[in-house]
Amino acid sequence: MTHHPKLGAAIGALMSLTLPAAAQELPDTMVWTSYDVGSAGYAEASAIADAFGKEYGTRVRIQPSGSGIGRLQPLLQGRADYAFLATEAFFLAEGAYDFATPEWGPHQLRAVAGRPAGITLIAAGDAGIATVEDARGKRIAFVAGNPSVNVKCEAILAFGGLTLDDVEVITFPTYASAMSSMTRNESDATCTTPTTSQLYELAESPRGIQYAPLEPDNQEGWDKLLKVLPIMSPSDEDVAAGLAEGETAKMAAYRYPVITTTEDKSADEVYAFIKALDETYDMYKDGTAAMDRWTLEKSGKPAIDIPFHEGAVRYLKEIGVWTEEDESWNQTRIERLNALTEAWETFSAENGDMEEAAFAEGWMARRQEVVASLN
Repeated sequence: MTHHPKLGAAIGALMSLTLPAAAQELPDTMVWTSYDVGSAGYAEASAIADAFGKEYGTRVRIQPSGSGIGRLQPLLQGRADYAFLATEAFFLAEGAYDFATPEWGPHQLRAVAGRPAGITLIAAGDAGIATVEDARGKRIAFVAGNPSVNVKCEAILAFGGLTLDDVEVITFPTYASAMSSMTRNESDATCTTPTTSQLYELAESPRGIQYAPLEPDNQEGWDKLLKVLPIMSPSDEDVAAGLAEGETAKMAAYRYPVITTTEDKSADEVYAFIKALDETYDMYKDGTAAMDRWTLEKSGKPAIDIPFHEGAVRYLKEIGVWTEEDESWNQTRIERLNALTEAWETFSAENGDMEEAAFAEGWMARRQEVVASLN
């Protein structure tokens, strides 16, 4: 069990008040969706499911899927209890990109927890990209049909005051080909997590590797980044391809996987789930190299793709992790989702007969207006 010594005995009285809620137990069986077998998301979901089985006797069936839609549909149709998602959680909540179509649109998703994963602009060492601003005019590798990777890169470029018009975007057909493109001298930089296998090859290649820092005290840079993608926060990473032992790189953290459910999931059920996640931490924390980041001091804090579920917030408050600042962030995110859901109802009612591509383009423009009006 994870211990939170800072809470002290004062929690004792509080705990006695919340016992009826805490008495909710995990269900006997659960269904979770995740990325494909072999992905970090699947490995981490499996390790947590294994711990839940050993500790509580809960049987978890994990349904892997290579597509965001395949991970989301079972959750929305009530056939899965939780989904271990990447940035598609943000995209669906906002009705963006793949979800800007008449049959999708914004949905009220909620987060239970999500572990931080580092990302930054990663360049070939000989490309002359010491800062994000230096990427101006350089070749940046994007992945075809992968807004999750591409929009993060757009946000990171914004940190340096750059837009996609300021760089040469080169689109590769697959994630793997984009990541290895720097080693082949087909691009100069890309945005990804620093432990992607192709980056170790780049670090060993004649080109070498360089990380463009996202300094946490560059307020202007962070404001610009968060305007594009309001789901990231500063992060020090000490495990990265080509990084010397004991060195850290200044990056951004997004969340992957994000344990996601729907707004209408019972608060008591979500409370029981996050409590179990906390209590079994020592059983799964060594499951993969990154799993120690599931501690709720890291995975139970904003910024994250979607608002936290009220059941999760209740538990996070109880253990002293949730702050007033976190609550303010959460309320702002809920207001944003409510505004987008409302705008969608009007937009789709008025434009339901539009051709799909034009509809998506029109909605994305409307979404931008709504978001701008909230800032």
